[in-house]
Amino acid sequence: MLHSPSPIVRAPIAPVLSRAAFGSRGDARAALPALTDLHDTRLVTSGRVALGLALRCAGVQPGDTVLIPSWHSLSMLGPVQDRGAAARFYRIGADTAPDLEHARGLLDPTVKALVVVHYYGFVQDLASARAFCDAHGLALIEDCAHAFFGARDGHAIGAVGDYAIGSSMKFFPIYEGGCLASNRHRLDAVTLRGAGAGFEAKAMLATLETSFQHGRLPLLRAALRPALAVKDALWNAAKKRRPQAQRALTPDSSDSGFGFDPWWRERRSSLFSRLVLRLASRERIVARRRANYLRLARELNALPGCRPLYAALPDGVCPWQFPLLFDAPEPLFARLVALGAPVIRFGRPLAPPVDAALCAHGAAFSERVLALPCHQELSDAEISWIIARVREAATA
Repeated sequence: MLHSPSPIVRAPIAPVLSRAAFGSRGDARAALPALTDLHDTRLVTSGRVALGLALRCAGVQPGDTVLIPSWHSLSMLGPVQDRGAAARFYRIGADTAPDLEHARGLLDPTVKALVVVHYYGFVQDLASARAFCDAHGLALIEDCAHAFFGARDGHAIGAVGDYAIGSSMKFFPIYEGGCLASNRHRLDAVTLRGAGAGFEAKAMLATLETSFQHGRLPLLRAALRPALAVKDALWNAAKKRRPQAQRALTPDSSDSGFGFDPWWRERRSSLFSRLVLRLASRERIVARRRANYLRLARELNALPGCRPLYAALPDGVCPWQFPLLFDAPEPLFARLVALGAPVIRFGRPLAPPVDAALCAHGAAFSERVLALPCHQELSDAEISWIIARVREAATA
């Protein structure tokens, strides 16, 4: 997943902590089910850790095969390889739904699980996938890394699969966090322990410092400035002394890497992140993300050379990002980066052997989809700034 690398991005690409995050919970009717509402849940440090645990719970063993969609993040492969299993890629359709006929042709006795992704928070119709898995004795894993909240056809997000995995740091203002959940199986075999005082401190301080960098919590920033200056000096000195091979205090996922370190498999999310999940207004997250998405759709509707990946925003969707399908994405992406605009390219690059010959839609989405943030912590001024930069880049 490629983020815009500019150090001068004016609007946060992911949620940042603010006082408003813990404000009024709003109209309860605006809420959507969350992964944490399912019968059994475990809060871990990332979605990829949750995926690895889901595969373990599903009984995936060395020599087994897991069916993965052709449009995917490379971070999905580490958990599969950690089980000693292999990934096999199935096609998706123009609507991003799984092509189960193609998946059927990939079946053999080694296949043990099917992973279905709810891209950008748009909940898939899983009735056919559930029947497919039941007919062939496969575990159905809902990849909800883009969809912590949602529902479709009366089913809550994550409730149809045997296991569901989520990435809470995409939806809450935290530095690390993921979720493993199930409505069908107990997770008693998954036991977690803490990752140490250094991890707990960094998870909290990194969240606060990102918030400060984007102009949030100014009074707290002023109060903590001396302490943070001392912390930075001590941290820089410690980094010079510690061996390069020493494990990082937080997982690779917190800094948008694709790596998978097995050490994090049984570590729980930080206390700070778990408190934010408990206290943040879920209604506000859903309502503001939907409103921001609709504003972006409305104001960028006439943009030349592109269209929204999804034509409408169904009632049960809490979007992760606002994805646009561009005719010529490369020059636009370069211009957006140069302008400091926050932009994400999911599923780029794809794992070999995935290409246009294997799946035309997956390859096209990887190349042509650029996504803009629509999260709940964006101010109206920041959204206006993003819209202006996209228009500027598209008409240059």
